[in-house]
Amino acid sequence: MTLQDDIAACRLCADRFAATATGHAPRPVVWFRPGARILIAGQAPGMRVHKSGRPFDDPSGDRLRGWLGLTPAQFYDTAHVAIVPMAFCFPGYNAKGADLPPPPICARTWHAAVMAALPEIRLTVLVGGHAHRWHLGTRASVTDTVAGWRDHAPGLFPLPHPSWRNTAWLKRNPWFETDLLPPLRAQVRKALDD
Repeated sequence: MTLQDDIAACRLCADRFAATATGHAPRPVVWFRPGARILIAGQAPGMRVHKSGRPFDDPSGDRLRGWLGLTPAQFYDTAHVAIVPMAFCFPGYNAKGADLPPPPICARTWHAAVMAALPEIRLTVLVGGHAHRWHLGTRASVTDTVAGWRDHAPGLFPLPHPSWRNTAWLKRNPWFETDLLPPLRAQVRKALDD
């Protein structure tokens, strides 16, 4: 069995997910293989991704692909792009219908092995606060972390989550599109072309 098979078979959170408002079973969404050059480090799959089994298979993914300057075919090509969330499964909703955070046990269990299996990563894109905290060890706000992107570029770019919920954030922070996205897209092209 491969690491991907082991993750796909993981049921560590079965009881946790059964106790959520959604009462669902684990369905790890595993989308990486050795040789990838770009790492998309996200948060956790949403319900739509849980159903489709394809990461960022939603409007957030459309926005993220636009930010990166990638077509769907490029984005989903595991020979070049690894998509590794902080939790491989949809965590579920709470009683109020809000997304639950990624269970930390997933990252503790799998991330060291996944990162070791991806030695050719040239560009890391951190999507959302959970990924920022894990990969950067920061407790800063998403805004402060993304505003400090130059401290990590050109090999790493922290981004906000591309959810529609962050549309107001994007309007309040126009520098994100004018200052950060052009160098990010240049690094994406470079990582794929090298």
